Amino acid sequence: MSGDVTPIPHEPAEGESECEHALHHLYEYLDSEMTEADEDRMRAHVAHCSPCLAELSVEELVKKLVKRSCAEQAPATLRLRIHEQLTVMRTSG
Repeated sequence: MSGDVTPIPHEPAEGESECEHALHHLYEYLDSEMTEADEDRMRAHVAHCSPCLAELSVEELVKKLVKRSCAEQAPATLRLRIHEQLTVMRTSG
């Protein structure tokens, strides 16, 4: 978690249920973009809420599948061309 984390609102917005609030901030939780206190609150909620825990599990799985599917590297020639261009930009800038 970085030092630039913006805390999520501690309470659901007017008319928003606890579950709606948790699901609205699910990706912040998965991406470790919450403060420690907010992470604790999210963990406590999903520990007692089966539907939110199920949604969290699905989103974690999707995130893992995307990460695994995006593991390809660019061809060496392309990486070399990009590196050369960046070097030129740095030295001329």
